[in-house]
Amino acid sequence: MNRAHRGQLEQRLLVLVTLALVAFGLVMVYSATSASAALGNGDPMNYLKRQAIYALCGVALMIGLSRFDNRRLPLAVPLLLAGSAVACVAVLILAPEINGARRWLYLGPVGFQPSEVAKLALLLFAAAYLARKGAPRTLAELWKPLGLVTCAFCGLFMLQPDLGTTITTLIMLAAMLAVAGVPTATLTAATGLALVLGAAAIWMEPYRRARILSFLNPWADAQGDGFQSVQAIIGIGSGGLTGQGLGESVQKVNYLPEAHTDMILAIIGEELGLIGSLFVIGAFAAFAFAGFTVALRCRDPFGKLVAAGITALVSGQAAVNLAAVLGLAPLTGIPLPFVSYGGTSLVVLLAAVGILLNIAVDERAPARARVPDRRRRDGRPRGAVARGGSRAARPRRAGELRRVAGSRRG
Repeated sequence: MNRAHRGQLEQRLLVLVTLALVAFGLVMVYSATSASAALGNGDPMNYLKRQAIYALCGVALMIGLSRFDNRRLPLAVPLLLAGSAVACVAVLILAPEINGARRWLYLGPVGFQPSEVAKLALLLFAAAYLARKGAPRTLAELWKPLGLVTCAFCGLFMLQPDLGTTITTLIMLAAMLAVAGVPTATLTAATGLALVLGAAAIWMEPYRRARILSFLNPWADAQGDGFQSVQAIIGIGSGGLTGQGLGESVQKVNYLPEAHTDMILAIIGEELGLIGSLFVIGAFAAFAFAGFTVALRCRDPFGKLVAAGITALVSGQAAVNLAAVLGLAPLTGIPLPFVSYGGTSLVVLLAAVGILLNIAVDERAPARARVPDRRRRDGRPRGAVARGGSRAARPRRAGELRRVAGSRRG
């Protein structure tokens, strides 16, 4: 099996898994929101309609970017990076405060989350810089400019505050640095420094500190800081092996906060049981396998780094969300990719998958190697020839030169 066929196999797996998760997410978003949305004579399909619109926009963008030459993406990096930085600053000034955070900018009826766009912009910037300059060997080389830009964006994320986006961004960049070939000692030192700064940021904020303490023993304050974790565990535990049945969740009816966004896995576990939860976990494992395989096989440095970054972004965000819902990590308020309700996250991640699909199978190279000869009636490709002319012409010209030289000697 040649590289093109292998790339097509991974491309099909990525498409299948992504679309399956998006379709599954639409079903679960409707299941998690229909009851609460119907209260007060509301529309039970309200959340589903909005998520479906975002899904259609995201799929259209995915298809478009899958056909776009990924080698031209570095040209858009300065504009995308500057625009996302301005939007992240604007959200701190102009965005309304919702649940103690400022994360959404609204343009009329349409709202978007700048931090989601900023993650993709930072990914493309890091890939372009590492592909051009090579892997940093020391912390000093890593700091300028990659570390400086990363710290600036992570600082803007933390001011919103948005710890989950900061964590997934650092996971994404760590994977890209490892693929780029950064020495283990440098990568370990940078990771340790990030952990120290992260621990300090968590301890300085009372609500973050409360989340950590409640994670250690959520049952100690089951009606306070540990409420969400306890309700998620109850939902997953009550599902058993096969679940209570689609649409039969009890936790989603004003028991589990954010049931359709951050905690949607708890509803999946309650309604579809262990089988449904394993389907989700298996789907993200298949995505990670296909994505990292694409990254390892890609020969273009920029494409390799982008593929690794996108795969780490999706699978890392999924791992953080799954661990938090299952009680294996503190809650960070991060959605489950492709499944949770959220327009900006869905559109940006589908756009990123489109870029990954383009890297998986680049059909332009074989197309250039099969240029048809329009002078032939059967359209067969012409063979490679020297710039001096055809193969048949070269011997004749050599013979003519010998005859001319002989006539001059005579």
